[in-house]
Amino acid sequence: MERSDQMSASAPRLAGRVALITGASRGIGAAVARRFAAEGAHVVLTARTVGGLEEVDDAIRQAGGTGATLVPLDLTELDRIDQLGLAVYQRFGRLDILVGNAGTLGQLSPVASSDPAMWEAVMRLNLLANYRLIGSLDRLLRASDAGRAMFVTAGAAHATVAYWCPYAASKAALEMMVKSYAAEVATTALRVNLIDPGVVRTKMRALAFPGEDPQTLPPPDSITGRFVDLADPACRRHGEVVAAWTGRTEGRTET
Repeated sequence: MERSDQMSASAPRLAGRVALITGASRGIGAAVARRFAAEGAHVVLTARTVGGLEEVDDAIRQAGGTGATLVPLDLTELDRIDQLGLAVYQRFGRLDILVGNAGTLGQLSPVASSDPAMWEAVMRLNLLANYRLIGSLDRLLRASDAGRAMFVTAGAAHATVAYWCPYAASKAALEMMVKSYAAEVATTALRVNLIDPGVVRTKMRALAFPGEDPQTLPPPDSITGRFVDLADPACRRHGEVVAAWTGRTEGRTET
């Protein structure tokens, strides 16, 4: 399928689809929410920050969309994810698209002296929350005629870089979990993939590289085309790690 970073002038590609996006109050999640809404999807947005979710909803409405369903939620409160699944079932009866985008960097520090509580927080959001999302939403995705699930990973999952271990380990574990899930649903209509955004202008990127000029980096809106490709009912990619950018910058750890 051809990559489409700009919205097609033809009919919206996600018309009538129901899409759940985590970490949707800013950055990549917010950009994907706006793009999916522009492509005709009804977006269900989760994040801890109510004000950020409302800003995304306002942007969708200002662009002519019908607005989003907002679900303020801390995904690290794992039991509440089952409540989210129940709410989606009661409202829509199915889920067409899942974007597992929420994540945290943690602290860049030596393995031997890193904080155990920080490790737990990183694994809880980057890995366990996505595990619970799969468990809660699997039946709803299978109820769709063309369920599509994608989870945001990072180049750090494949790089051996000092001080990045908690984040890198969480993303490596996420990739193995998602690939296993993909193998388990290979005979169904559900398509499951991972997506690596590459170097993008986000708050997480700024935390990881504080001396970097963010204006030299592409904005999140520039990579939303690949998310649409993977969400499209016509997509046949499955069990892959898909790059959302045109090329890798040498010598950088992707976040």
